[in-house]
Amino acid sequence: MQHLLTGFELDQDGYHQIISLAQSMKAQPKEYRRLLDGMSAALMFEKPSLRTRTTFELAMFNLGGHGVYLDLGKGDLGVRESVADYARNLSRWVDCLVGRVFKQTTLEELAATGSVPVINALSDIYHPAQAMADYMTVKEHLGKVEGVKLAYLGDGNNVANSLLVAGAFLGAHVTCFCPLNCGPDVQVFNKAKEQAAKYGAKLDVTDDLSLLKDYEVLYTDTWVSMGDDTPLEAVKKVFMPYQINEELVKSSNASLVMHCLPAHRGYEITDAVMDGEKSVVFDEAENRLHIHMALLATLLNPNRG
Repeated sequence: MQHLLTGFELDQDGYHQIISLAQSMKAQPKEYRRLLDGMSAALMFEKPSLRTRTTFELAMFNLGGHGVYLDLGKGDLGVRESVADYARNLSRWVDCLVGRVFKQTTLEELAATGSVPVINALSDIYHPAQAMADYMTVKEHLGKVEGVKLAYLGDGNNVANSLLVAGAFLGAHVTCFCPLNCGPDVQVFNKAKEQAAKYGAKLDVTDDLSLLKDYEVLYTDTWVSMGDDTPLEAVKKVFMPYQINEELVKSSNASLVMHCLPAHRGYEITDAVMDGEKSVVFDEAENRLHIHMALLATLLNPNRG
């Protein structure tokens, strides 16, 4: 794997290796303290962040490296200088580019014109590192990912896309319950379905909530993606039936409830569920750090032994 742009760069073994490495780093962090000694990563963020920025910076620090944060929220990327020139300059100074961007094409151009690995820390289409942390969390709590039934509820956004992609390679059974015309990206879904057929995964998209029974994991995300100025109240009528609340958790027989955060409490998820005994949302957030460490180590020190 030269870059992580979509999640399709990996095969099943690759996903298992990264999750296993993340688990090892979580259990024995001191063993990896000097793994990226003297190396650096440019954190190129067009969008605000709590978890992603903090955990990528700490991931580099914990491995002996250094993260340089570039606040590109004012639209500098591709305006002040071209995306290609950003990539060419930064490639002379740092060992990796981590991009949290508005458009997937920005990451693709960074990878095509730079000379160092590029990691997708969120785009309009994919959020692969998030999905890896999510499935790591599932494995921690349920002991496996293969065959686990996960129901995603709400807007078929970048997180939903990446849950489908990673789930396909890991053999999960993922169904996206989304309002009509609000489902995941069709091209991503079809490509993920091709991989699912190889690894015994099952993927589906539906708006029929009557089918939401006997799922081990319930997952949701904000109804309005970052950068979209649509008020939540404007979409509440469409999405409210897909809210994860106590009644839904009980009727679905779910063991775990997940949310990638930030959450709009009272909209896509209630306080009672998010703070309840089945919620693992903060375990997911914690595991972002360990997955980011594993990704950086895999890309920057593939011969770590």
